[in-house]
Amino acid sequence: MIKIANKKEATRKRHLRVRKKISGTPECPRLAVYRSLKHIYAQIIDDTKHVTLVSSSSKVKELGLTHGGNLEAAAAVGKDLAEKALKAGIKCVVFDRGGFLFHGRVKALADAVIEAGIEI
Repeated sequence: MIKIANKKEATRKRHLRVRKKISGTPECPRLAVYRSLKHIYAQIIDDTKHVTLVSSSSKVKELGLTHGGNLEAAAAVGKDLAEKALKAGIKCVVFDRGGFLFHGRVKALADAVIEAGIEI
């Protein structure tokens, strides 16, 4: 068994494992999530054309967030992303957790996207 040096390397290896199985199509693009200590970022990607269709993050001024590293910020980003996706005609996505565990901020973002009307 190979010992992994740090958390970032472990996250990268998990993400590569996930990406082997998940790919976005024009009918059902990929919703990719990245979280840092201070912010959370999400984008919807068409992997066949290698194009980002819609994106949102906790750095967006219109959301009016004071801190981007909490559950409320993740839910706001998910709701904003879903609204933009529905305007772009996207109703179904494949969720890519980016190697992060599916709890906390990642789960809050996914729940907000589902609640806003996007099928995962």
